Amino acid sequence: MQGQRPFLITPGEPAGIGAEITLKSWLAGERDICAIESSSRLKILAQHLNLDILIEPISDLIHFDASNNKLQVLEIDWPAIPIAGFPNSLNSPVVIDSISKAVELCRSSAAAGMITNPIQKSSLYEVGFTFPGHTEFLASQAEVDIGGPMMMLACDTLRVVPLTIHIPITKVSASISITSIINAAKLLNTNLKHFFGIVNPHIAVCGLNPHAGESGTIGQEDFTIIKPAIEKLQADGINATGPYPADTLFYDAARARYDAVLGMYHDQVLIPIKTLDFFGGVNITMGLDFIRTSPDHGTALDIAGTGVALPDSLISAINMARRMAATAANGVV
Repeated sequence: MQGQRPFLITPGEPAGIGAEITLKSWLAGERDICAIESSSRLKILAQHLNLDILIEPISDLIHFDASNNKLQVLEIDWPAIPIAGFPNSLNSPVVIDSISKAVELCRSSAAAGMITNPIQKSSLYEVGFTFPGHTEFLASQAEVDIGGPMMMLACDTLRVVPLTIHIPITKVSASISITSIINAAKLLNTNLKHFFGIVNPHIAVCGLNPHAGESGTIGQEDFTIIKPAIEKLQADGINATGPYPADTLFYDAARARYDAVLGMYHDQVLIPIKTLDFFGGVNITMGLDFIRTSPDHGTALDIAGTGVALPDSLISAINMARRMAATAANGVV
C-alpha cells in the first residue's frame, strides 16, 4: 500500500547482527518496515545466509509501498566493508548519521516511528560520540517531556521503568529524589494512557532497600524519599502505590495487580523482565516527540555472520511500535 508511513529500522553496528535480524524480520512478515542500510550489502548477506529475499533501494519514503514484495531500503554507504564480529570505527559516523536521519524522518512525520538496532558504543566513542547510549543521543535531537527521556522495558506480561540506569550501585541512593520519582511516574502515567490505552494506570513503585526498608531498620530512603513522592502522586490523582519490596513484586499474582513498575535502579527491574521473556523484551524510550523502540539485546558480535541470530526481539520491537502508533492515532485515552 503506497502512502503508508513505514517504521524505520536503523542499521546499528554493521559488524553485529542488526542486518541479519532485519532481513529475518521482513521474512517473518513485517512488511511495514524500511531499512536504513546498504542494499548491496544486504543482498550479499542474504545470499550468504541463504535467505530468499528481494531488496529494493528507494530514494525517499514517499516511494515506500507496503504491498511491494521486497524489503525497501534507504541507501547508505559503509566506508569500510563490514566484517562480522569486527567493528571498524571508520563506519561509526555512518551509524550515527543513520540514527539522525531516522529522527529527522520521524519528526517530520514521514515515518511512523523508528526501531533501532543495537550499537557498539566503544566504536562510536572512538569518533567522538559523547552520549552514554541511544536514549541520550535521541533526546539531544528531540523535544523531550519533563521526566524524559526515560527507558521502559516491556513484554506481554510486564512493563518496567528503572529510575536510574547506567550508574554504579553506590550512587543510586544519592541519585533518587522526590522530584525525580514524581516526574518519572507522571511521564509513565501519560505514556501508559496515550500509547497503551490504559484509562487509569496502576503504577507499582519499588522500594530501594531490602523489604522496602523494613520500617526504617534497613535504610531510610523508602520513608524519607519514596513514600512522600507516592503520597504527592496520589494527591495529584496518579494511581501510584508502594513502596513495595522488589522480591515479592514480580510473581504471577502480583503482576496481575498493576500495569507497570517504577523501580529505583537498573537490575532491580531488568532482571525480572529478562527472566520472564528474554527474547520478547522491548526497549521503549518515553518522553520523545516520536516513537522509538529497540530490541532488548546487544550487537552479539560473537554470533554475527553465522546465521543463528534470532529476530524475535526485533520483531517484538516492531510490533510494539506498531501497536503504540495505532493506539495513539485512535486516541483511545
